[in-house]
Amino acid sequence: MPLAAQGIDTGDTAWLLAATALVLLMTPGLALFYGGMVRTKSVLNMLMMSFVSIALVTVVWLAAGYSLAFGDDVGAGLIGGLEHAGMSGLGPDSVQGTVPTLLFATFQLTFAIITAALVSGAIADRAKFGAWLVFVPVWALLVYVPVAHWVWGPGGWVLDKLGALDFAGGLPVEITSGASGLALALVLGPRLGFKKDAMRPHNLPMVMLGAGLLWFGWFGFNAGSALGANGLAAAAFLNTLAAGCTGLLGWLFVEQRRDGHPTTLGAASGAVAGLVAITPSCGSVSLLGALVVGLAAGVVCSYAVGWKFKLNYDDSLDVVGVHLVGGVIGTLLIGVFAEKAMTGGAEGLLYGGGLAQLGKQLVAVVAVGTYAFLMTYGIGKLIDKVMGFRADEEHEHTGLDLTVHAETAYDHGVLGHGAPVGASSVPSAQKAKTQA
Repeated sequence: MPLAAQGIDTGDTAWLLAATALVLLMTPGLALFYGGMVRTKSVLNMLMMSFVSIALVTVVWLAAGYSLAFGDDVGAGLIGGLEHAGMSGLGPDSVQGTVPTLLFATFQLTFAIITAALVSGAIADRAKFGAWLVFVPVWALLVYVPVAHWVWGPGGWVLDKLGALDFAGGLPVEITSGASGLALALVLGPRLGFKKDAMRPHNLPMVMLGAGLLWFGWFGFNAGSALGANGLAAAAFLNTLAAGCTGLLGWLFVEQRRDGHPTTLGAASGAVAGLVAITPSCGSVSLLGALVVGLAAGVVCSYAVGWKFKLNYDDSLDVVGVHLVGGVIGTLLIGVFAEKAMTGGAEGLLYGGGLAQLGKQLVAVVAVGTYAFLMTYGIGKLIDKVMGFRADEEHEHTGLDLTVHAETAYDHGVLGHGAPVGASSVPSAQKAKTQA
């Protein structure tokens, strides 16, 4: 994320205020997107995993996360210092580039929030809510924060030493969440009935609404990363729109040829796949590059979501197939389509840059993906050993909404799979808990 000269610019500040609100809206959008994809008996639990991430990550970020990610480097490009712990020294007159530092810190916070929430999709329907409350702050500090420093922090090794490019979060957000989701899915194991029972989305209009809110918020995510109301923000904005469109069309094309039916779930998933892939590259490629990046993600990710059935890992809501794979595609294709007019220097293979930039992008992908996977697997295993991460079998069968939250999303179970008829009362929930 480029930084401009010192001094607050009111136009840049106004745009980043709006972009910050847009990115925060993405987490409720993700909650709806995920919530519609699960069965009726775990809708509220899925929503809660996203919403509680807002609170947990915010506390951690303000206490130490921002300082460790964006403080002065203290460890060979690996981590920042604690000089801004508790937001110390960051008053209203403190400036980062052309915007207030407090606004910059809040903008970055919204990225950390949605990254943690994304991971929840890989373990939908089967995670203890209490374990999730422990996992999120620990993961944010030990996984997200270091990677954010590597890529965007002052002196971070990925940008300053390696020279890999990532405009808006392919590495810290998409690849980190995807690799972490895979690790947690392996720690918890597959859902009951995986590959046997139908586990269809219970509410596709909710999925489409969530996807629409994500797309809307993504303009703040990508164009906001220019940190100013300028031409680069405009280019990132247009690239984001274009890639989302070709991602949607690419996914539907595969569905039509493979299955004979273009689906609403495919349209939503394809748009998200295109948006994921353009995230790292929206500030590095031209419009043509953006169209290709989105199309590649839509086509490849539509096949990648089926890998879990062949490789026997239960990534419930396709965090691996969309976010990890899409993030890898978008990050690597910078090495192919990057243009000097966008990057200010680096060029991709098709524009005379040779294989150098592609090699740098590959090293960054492997390093970040490996780190996120191993750290998350270790954190997940530790939590599982101490307090158990997997929900009880009977709770999973009954549904986490009733057994954990003493609520159900709907008054009647006729809308979906597994919601007990008339199970919306607290006494019924208490009875279920007692029996469990």
